[in-house]
Amino acid sequence: MENNYKMVAKTLYGFEDLLERELIQLGAMEVKKGVRNVSFVGDKGFMYKANLALRTAIKILKPIKTFRVLNEQDLYDQVYKMSWSKHLKPTGSLAVDATVHSKAFTHSKYVALKTKDAIVDKFRSTDGQRPNVDLRFPDLKINVHIDRQVCTISLDTSGESLHKRGYKSATNIAPINEVLAAGLVMLSGWDGQSDFMDPMCGSGTILAEAAMIACNIPPNLMRKEFAFERWQDWDVDLFEKIEESLLSKTRDFHHKMIGYDKSPSAVSKAMANIKNAHLDEFITIQHEDFFKTQKAGDNKLHMVFNPPYGERLDIDMETFYKEIGDTLKQGYPGTDAWFITSNLDALKHVGLRPSRKIHLFNAKLESRLVKYVMYEGSKKGKYMDN
Repeated sequence: MENNYKMVAKTLYGFEDLLERELIQLGAMEVKKGVRNVSFVGDKGFMYKANLALRTAIKILKPIKTFRVLNEQDLYDQVYKMSWSKHLKPTGSLAVDATVHSKAFTHSKYVALKTKDAIVDKFRSTDGQRPNVDLRFPDLKINVHIDRQVCTISLDTSGESLHKRGYKSATNIAPINEVLAAGLVMLSGWDGQSDFMDPMCGSGTILAEAAMIACNIPPNLMRKEFAFERWQDWDVDLFEKIEESLLSKTRDFHHKMIGYDKSPSAVSKAMANIKNAHLDEFITIQHEDFFKTQKAGDNKLHMVFNPPYGERLDIDMETFYKEIGDTLKQGYPGTDAWFITSNLDALKHVGLRPSRKIHLFNAKLESRLVKYVMYEGSKKGKYMDN
């Protein structure tokens, strides 16, 4: 079908398999996994759907031209030759960002500037006027990617990073990124079939993402805007149809979701964010110190959390991580506990053997997502996975 085209969804390191699976389940064609990205083929409706529904994508790019470049003049000439009028009016606005992996091009900002110059010069010569630069709300956001001698020009369909879901009005010192939170919950194998807890919930991000996964709620329904809404071919009726179709696939959730935090300000922020996300019917936030709690009831519990690390709070790491292990061991039988940490030394003090370790990055910090299985009752095999 001539209306289909290639797109590239960008993601975080370690989430490529998750994103590939999401795209296949959504109905993408020709899905191909890369490093920190997955390419696929779809039409305009699918591009809308991908932006609304993908949990582990940071951005969806639509490549429109690929060419070889040896120097700045090459780049300028090739961009100048492109037909920009079908994407942008001469009275419109644009923004360009660039990523470069090349010996010939070393400054991404300069590459972005050169690209912008070529586009505005083209408009000036053909229309006698030129688009303005608007870094915050451009009509067209353009992405330039140079890998050695190959340059790909793409339209950014998303605009602001897709981790900005729109439900967070309040955050803590170091909030976890929504895409990272969703990916952690998905990597933990959460399927919405048990109780869920985040015992150090901060601003509530992991809980919000887990609830949306359990109920199959599209994560980006609350975003104020996607970049494609300013495009010349924006189809609001099609977008609303896609939205309705996704909403018709939501499902009920019949278990408990609980968040604890010992900071009163974190509790009030988490409650505000959960309410903004319209998830307060599923999630209860309580002011509790996890280390003084025990599991309520005998139901299976799925736990995912992001404990503080040295950069965030002034705590004694050895004692803190030992207390995590002790609390799980003594108070949480029948629990699968997952947490992410960038403090790899501190893990040794948990006093339990993890049954899984997954290598990830939290922002630029090398991290591990670890799993501890706390068996019901017997100590036999307590440190083994089932």
